[in-house]
Amino acid sequence: MLKNFMEIVVDHVLPNMLKAFPHTCQCEQCLNDIRAIALNHLKPHYIVTEKGELFSRIQEMDIQFETDVMKAIIDAIAIVSKNPRHK
Repeated sequence: MLKNFMEIVVDHVLPNMLKAFPHTCQCEQCLNDIRAIALNHLKPHYIVTEKGELFSRIQEMDIQFETDVMKAIIDAIAIVSKNPRHK
């Protein structure tokens, strides 16, 4: 299985980040736009094996890594909130 580990991280962190921005639209279109924008600003980290995923999860605990993910999500929320594409 080939997977961009950053997708897992963004999907894990996004719900908690949205709690800090209660006025953000959470329709499927806006959430997908937030995910896409955040992922486009984060370096992809592909994993293939369970061992690779374990290593990535350990690396996820790094403070700079967490900060980068949170910043990318916050920036994406701001962009989507100003320019929502939903109907």
